[in-house]
Amino acid sequence: MAYRRSRARRSTLVAFASTVVFAGAVGVGVVSSPGWPRVRDTFFDIHVAWSSLPPVLAGLWLNIRVLVVAEIGILVLGLLIAVLRTLRGPVFLPVRALATGYVDLFRGLPLLIALYLIGFGVPALRLSGVPTDTAVLGTITLILVYSAYVAEVFRAGIESVHPSQRAAARSLGLSHRQSMRLVVLPQAVRRVLPPLLNDFVALQKDVGLISVLGAVDAIRAAQIEAARTFNFTPYLVAALLFVLLAIPTGRVADAVAARAARRQGAS
Repeated sequence: MAYRRSRARRSTLVAFASTVVFAGAVGVGVVSSPGWPRVRDTFFDIHVAWSSLPPVLAGLWLNIRVLVVAEIGILVLGLLIAVLRTLRGPVFLPVRALATGYVDLFRGLPLLIALYLIGFGVPALRLSGVPTDTAVLGTITLILVYSAYVAEVFRAGIESVHPSQRAAARSLGLSHRQSMRLVVLPQAVRRVLPPLLNDFVALQKDVGLISVLGAVDAIRAAQIEAARTFNFTPYLVAALLFVLLAIPTGRVADAVAARAARRQGAS
C-alpha cells in the first residue's frame, strides 16, 4: 500500500508538471503571435467583461429556467415514448408505428431548423390559446427534439432487462403495468443513467439556441453587449458561464458512469 501511494503521488506530480509545461507553451505561443495585441483588446477586455457580466448573468438565468423545465418534460415524454415503443401485441401496432415515426422525425430534424419551424411557424397560425412567447416555444422545441433521443436511451434500457424478470413478475401475480413500474423500469433507469446524464450535458449547451427566436438569454445578451461596445468580450463571458454550468454536470456524469462500470465489473 505504501508503494502504491508513492506511485500515485509520483504520477500526480508528473501529470501536474506536464500540464503546467503544456499550458505554458501554449500561452507563450499565443502571446508571442503577431496578432495577439488585437485579439487581447477584442476578446479579453476586462472592463467590457465586467460591464457586460450583469446582463449576461440575467440572460443565463433564463437559460437555467428553460433547462430545468426542458429536462422534466424530456424525461416524462421520452419515457412515455419508450414505453409505447416496447408495447407488445398486434393491437398496439399503430401506437408503436406512431412512436417510431416521432423518433425518426425529430432525430433526423436539426435542432436549429426545428426552432425556426416551431418558433416562427406556430405564432403565424394565430391560434387562440397557443403560446407565442419565444422562451416557451424554444422550451417546447427542445423537449420535442431531445425526447426522441432520450426515448431511445430508455428503450435500450428497457430491452436490456432480461425477459425472465417480466416472467417472474407476472408469475407473482403482477399485471403488465405493475411489472413495468415495479420491476422493469427501475432496472432500466439505473442502467441508462450515465448516457442520460450525457444527453443533459449536451442540452445545457443547446438551450442557448433559443436566442435565434429572439429570447434574451445569455447568448442574446452577449450579442447585444457586443453590438453596443463593438467588442467580442461579452461572448467570452457567456462562454465561460456556460462552461462553469456544464462542468458540475459533466463530473456527475463521469462519476455515475464509473460507478456503473465498477458495479458491472463486480457482478
